[in-house]
Amino acid sequence: MKNIFAFERKEEYEKYYGIIERFKNKLENYQRILQKNYALRDLPKGIVWTNEELATTVFSEIPIPAYTSEELIYMCPDIVTWRSILLKQLDGRESTEVRKFYEHYSENQVFIILAHELTHHSDLFMDEFEDDREDSIWFEEGMCFYLPRKILLSEKEFNDITFAEMELVEIFKDNYGNHSIDHFGSHSYQGNLSSIMFDYWRSYLLVKYLVEVRAENNVKAVFEDYHNWHKEGRKIPLTKYFELTSFFE
Repeated sequence: MKNIFAFERKEEYEKYYGIIERFKNKLENYQRILQKNYALRDLPKGIVWTNEELATTVFSEIPIPAYTSEELIYMCPDIVTWRSILLKQLDGRESTEVRKFYEHYSENQVFIILAHELTHHSDLFMDEFEDDREDSIWFEEGMCFYLPRKILLSEKEFNDITFAEMELVEIFKDNYGNHSIDHFGSHSYQGNLSSIMFDYWRSYLLVKYLVEVRAENNVKAVFEDYHNWHKEGRKIPLTKYFELTSFFE
């Protein structure tokens, strides 16, 4: 993959050069894991390293400065920016533990965001980038969170981020939990940050449950069921196929 630097000032490039180099090296290692075990065959052409403003106003209007297309991944490598964004998810609600977690959000946790974007390129996911991706987006998004977290984070790091997102789902379920997760994607990036992120949190927790509880840590078995649902014509919602319709009740 090419590395494309999109900063307005030389000083920005110099400021982020070190972390970008560390991320590049770690991503190459994760890429090899995906290629060996998770059907990563076609890589994006490159990564556009940029800042929050350019990522969310020039290259896209997506309000989160990390996203991928078929050809390019866009990534803001600034930890301070990510801490600020993630704290906004609280939307004025108070949770001491979650706030503390995001205030000290680590470089490794930020790297997982980049690894998440690369995971989208696995051929294990049945939807193409140009598809509407509305009837099973929760599975792909949840798995793209789960795999890099499980593979790359320490047990403590994994448990910390899981706890934070469980707590956030609990805090906001009365506000945003009145729709099926199968509808995730029909109104993406509308509303405030917590409403946007709510289904991402739920998606991760659903996939974690499917893998670790339902499939007893057999990720391949979960993918097989997902592929069978697709081959059978997606006749019922994916949550119903997995018998998860009451998971968040």
